[in-house]
Amino acid sequence: MRLFVGDDWAEDHHDVEVMDGSGRRLAKARLPEGVTGMGRLHAIVGELAGEDADEVEVLVGIETDRGPWVAALVAAGYTVLAVNPLQAARFRDRLGVSGAKSDSGDAHVLADMVRTHSHELRPVAGDSAEVEAIKVVARTHKTLIWERTRHTQRLRHALRDYFPAALAAFDDLDAADTLELLAKAPTPAQAARLTLAQISAVLKRARRRNVAEKATAIQAALRAEHLGQPEVVAAAYAASIQALIAVLTTLNTQVKTLQGQVEAHFGQHPDAEIITSQPGLGPVLGARVLAEFGDDPTRYATAKARKNYAGTSPITRASGKKKVALARFVHNDRLIDALTTQAFNALLRSPGARAYYDRQKARGTGHNAALRQLANRLVGILHGCLKTGTLYDETTAWSHHINSAAA
Repeated sequence: MRLFVGDDWAEDHHDVEVMDGSGRRLAKARLPEGVTGMGRLHAIVGELAGEDADEVEVLVGIETDRGPWVAALVAAGYTVLAVNPLQAARFRDRLGVSGAKSDSGDAHVLADMVRTHSHELRPVAGDSAEVEAIKVVARTHKTLIWERTRHTQRLRHALRDYFPAALAAFDDLDAADTLELLAKAPTPAQAARLTLAQISAVLKRARRRNVAEKATAIQAALRAEHLGQPEVVAAAYAASIQALIAVLTTLNTQVKTLQGQVEAHFGQHPDAEIITSQPGLGPVLGARVLAEFGDDPTRYATAKARKNYAGTSPITRASGKKKVALARFVHNDRLIDALTTQAFNALLRSPGARAYYDRQKARGTGHNAALRQLANRLVGILHGCLKTGTLYDETTAWSHHINSAAA
């Protein structure tokens, strides 16, 4: 016997519906989030299963693959199928065209979708607690880096509006010495009064090279003539960038702290050595790749399955005589970012990767497309190494392509 459960989740409650194999509704309820709601769900399933509870298979469709609720469902022995919200929306359109929508209706759609298409949905991966911990710190670390970039751009735009000399003086706006000097002299008038001794002291604390030469260049740029704003407006801008500087200083500290946590957690994982043996992957980038792929050994049956999940493999659109291969635009942004960075790094570290990239370019492929194809190839290599438990070998990885090119 199989029971199919649709679970439309919200922050504080879950709308659930239970169906049998014929599509008949057996139960529906709104359950509170937490232990009480989970207990009530178990009670509903137990009542429907009756004396044959051990022989009943429960399949749950829900539009998320993480969180304590999902972990509790997996721990209870249910098969949890993570449904992409876009898939659920398309399936809802198949059942009705009125455009009506409700939480209980979404639970019905999910239950029916699991009943008819469970063979095409991906079960929630059985990743280890170690890789879940890596995912937490690696994602937070990357999020803080993205936030630092956003705040740096805000700082750049503000300086361009009232203090263009600062943009000429400083190349790296989120560097510690730049932030210290801008905090010390946030207006053009104050910056022009900075002495070489003051600038040099800040550069020395940041461990810069050629301090005297750089201090002279910075002072000259800050004292050069530029268009500006009235004094009262400049003071207002100065107050604004002081806040941005405080945020960036904190972000720099926390990014460095979390990097240590990422490296520590990643270093304890049994696959760390294999992953860091890949060209272009170090502890931080390797941790991101492991976190997004997970370590469930049964999740990716083939290299193609891993490539499809990564979003590096192309999709084909064919109609009549027309057939085109396009990049996947629906993908895990964090994973594709890490894999593209790996591919770029590998150009300098792997002769085979460089030769593969150059062959794509010789065919007229653009830089981004060639880099994506290289990333796709590197995913396949990583998959083979993880499946066989072997470290990366340059000759083995690229022997097929070298032989093909020679032929």
